Amino acid sequence: MSFQQCIIVGNLGRDPELRYLQSGAAVCSFTIACNEVWNDRQTNEKKEKVTWFKVSVWGPQAETCNNYLSKGRQVMVIGTIDASAFAGQDGLPRASLELRARDVRFLSSGAGGSGQGDYDGGGQGEYGGAAPTAVDDIPF
Repeated sequence: MSFQQCIIVGNLGRDPELRYLQSGAAVCSFTIACNEVWNDRQTNEKKEKVTWFKVSVWGPQAETCNNYLSKGRQVMVIGTIDASAFAGQDGLPRASLELRARDVRFLSSGAGGSGQGDYDGGGQGEYGGAAPTAVDDIPF
């Protein structure tokens, strides 16, 4: 038996993009920035690292995300990591990781907002925990 689940909380780096496959399935794509802030032990200087995640949401939840999300909005995404290989422009092999969302929770109304939004994103999974607090120092 195996199990894979990834949970991220961050802010949208751009507005979501909605497209439809030939089968009629809706797919919404966006990026999320997750900030990590710490103090350097040697210099006591504040350090920050931003990790970007590509996210895809499928089905009716994709349309909901496209309607309610925008750049800067804080979200929590629960899903699985999907790896793919491709050839870069230079012909060398490359790899890409994408978070395929199972559940998207809307946590704020925009950049700098706080508190949980009115709509939870219509996810199919269950999550009973409290919403994380707002992230300070958003890089956009």
